[in-house]
Amino acid sequence: MQRSLLYAKLHNCTLTGANLDYMGSIGIDRALLDAAGILPYEQVHIVNVTNGARLVSYAISAPPNSGIVELNGAAARLGTAGDRVIIMAYAQFSREELQHHQPKVVIVGEDNRIDDVRHYPHPLSPIEARTAEAQLV
Repeated sequence: MQRSLLYAKLHNCTLTGANLDYMGSIGIDRALLDAAGILPYEQVHIVNVTNGARLVSYAISAPPNSGIVELNGAAARLGTAGDRVIIMAYAQFSREELQHHQPKVVIVGEDNRIDDVRHYPHPLSPIEARTAEAQLV
């Protein structure tokens, strides 16, 4: 059996723009993608903390260290510059693969720069370790 679990998260990004005329996706600073291990064209879930919107799209690479996080196409209607967003990627894991999995969390600060890189506790660890997740961010 395969299970879908979080494998990477960009936490606390700030939208720098919304381009309705672009063909779709979310442009993300390549340095952020690399830090999280998210590939260009990979499916991502975006949660807009400011307005509550949630959507699924795919990541495209914006220039590294540009700070760009921009909703494109129809998704541009779900956010505006200045909104805070969380970007998450999921993967399917077998029981064996889960033995070593710890989701990577990139904490993003001002100007969409990397503040910290952390890992959530292993999903098969005792419940006491997993409840510490809330203390990570």
